[in-house]
Amino acid sequence: MSPTAKSLRNRYRRILRFAALHLVQVWWFELFLPRIGLARLAAMGRARRMRRLAQRFHRLAVDLGGLMIKVGQFLSSRLDVLPPEITKELEGLQDEVSPVAFAEIRAAAEEELEVPLERAYASVDPDPLAAASLGQAHRAVPSAEDAEVAGFDAAVVKIQRPGIGEIVDVDLAALRRVSRWLARIRLVSNRVDAPALVEEFATTSMEEIDYLNEAANAERFAANFGEDPRVTVPDVMWERTTRRVLTLEDVTAIKINDVERLRAEGIDPTTVATEFANVMFDQIFVHGFFHADPHPGNIFVTPAPREQQLPAEEQPARWHLTFIDFGMMGEIPDTLRDGLRRVFIAAASRDGKGLVDAIQEVGVLLPSADTAELERAMTQLFARFGGMGFAELKEVDPREFRDFAKEFGDLVRSLPFQLPENFLLMLRTVSLISGVCSTLDSRFNLWDAIEPYAEQLIRDQGRPAVQDAARQAAATVTTALRLPGRLSDVVDRIEDGRIAVRTPDLDRRTAALERVGRRLVSAVLFTGLLVTGTLLRSEDGVLGSVIMAASLIPLLHAVSPSRRGRI
Repeated sequence: MSPTAKSLRNRYRRILRFAALHLVQVWWFELFLPRIGLARLAAMGRARRMRRLAQRFHRLAVDLGGLMIKVGQFLSSRLDVLPPEITKELEGLQDEVSPVAFAEIRAAAEEELEVPLERAYASVDPDPLAAASLGQAHRAVPSAEDAEVAGFDAAVVKIQRPGIGEIVDVDLAALRRVSRWLARIRLVSNRVDAPALVEEFATTSMEEIDYLNEAANAERFAANFGEDPRVTVPDVMWERTTRRVLTLEDVTAIKINDVERLRAEGIDPTTVATEFANVMFDQIFVHGFFHADPHPGNIFVTPAPREQQLPAEEQPARWHLTFIDFGMMGEIPDTLRDGLRRVFIAAASRDGKGLVDAIQEVGVLLPSADTAELERAMTQLFARFGGMGFAELKEVDPREFRDFAKEFGDLVRSLPFQLPENFLLMLRTVSLISGVCSTLDSRFNLWDAIEPYAEQLIRDQGRPAVQDAARQAAATVTTALRLPGRLSDVVDRIEDGRIAVRTPDLDRRTAALERVGRRLVSAVLFTGLLVTGTLLRSEDGVLGSVIMAASLIPLLHAVSPSRRGRI
């Protein structure tokens, strides 16, 4: 049954009430109390308040269902704009919803397909295979005619929940209004473009509830791996697919993280981890079109049929990876690919300015960012640690890393820093890859898997690299040619008294630059420590674990809220 107008109004108001209440709380503790000299009091219990806020949202999302669960999942990945107390609490938010009664699902499917369910399929299992906030899946047997055309006789049909379109519209309307409130708070608007963030989420959500889009994604993904025996994708039964009903081949097999079943089939989990990582990085770096939700429920390991004439101990352990659920996909546009290449090159050459330019090209920094401050901070980072190889980093006392993290704390919260959607999806995907592979192989090293792709990316883009070097050389020559004239002009202005030096203002600006620089390096240092610890764990598990643990300190500094907000 579709939601009534009254229930939709109540839903809209409930979301706004929740947002308004907690915005007032944030204003009181993060803005008002520091203004009247009680910043230390406001800082006490901040982590606990953030956790409570996330827990309350968790309960609200589960109670409302619909798009709000997707909102929580989306926010759980926004380490660039939210404190870790919130993201950690929300990362466990799943589609904790009760299934819709089969009678309602049947009615929704028949309305969409415009035929009785008995004519559309030979049979449909009334017990759901999976229930989610936007829809649910049932096993089905296609009719003989459809099975002959599609080429398979076992299917899974995904059917949207009744009235989910109206619920999504209401939820997005509420989120847009909240984003306009946030845009009026300078503490927030200086850090994040809230309306743009909501529009990113809205675009992704509308694509996810359009099953025609998911079917097209599945076929595009299948075409990318058409000649690759490592990967299979379920076929789409287009005759029984619409915007709200999706019929796919049933390809259920061994979940990729079911280590016991893999071993029972004679499949080595370590080999699966390596193959899975290679396939995922092929999607990101080779195809530029990747599965952005590769959690264990969406990837199967499908053993090849056994050869009857061979005894069990002589059966070849042949298998392939099977991907499902293509509602959330990511793309690597040329601009992002080129920006990533420049990040690699600048980091390898320890070029602080080049790294900041590359970060801007990727789209991580909002236009209001002061790049001079970032360049200064990156130069300091490279000067301290840039010349060290991994062998030298291994000898560094972990306490030095902690001291360095403390010295350069609280970066990300003070910067106009916001990850673009494609970049965020890529980072989230890499995190999921690491989690799945670590479950299969505790010694899995993510950097070992990704390093060949980074090197190839640089080699493939050799011509742009030369162009970058030429542009930098030209800029240097131009600056050198202009320098004498500009110095002469400055001297003339000083002699004429047209330049006034205001030491107090300069001191304040210098202090501000130092604070911002410390925050940036904290975020970069977290990445460096995490990668270093991962690399060293294979040689020295204790030291590697210590360095990885130490990386949490700059992460906490980088994502902790700034205490100097203003409205």
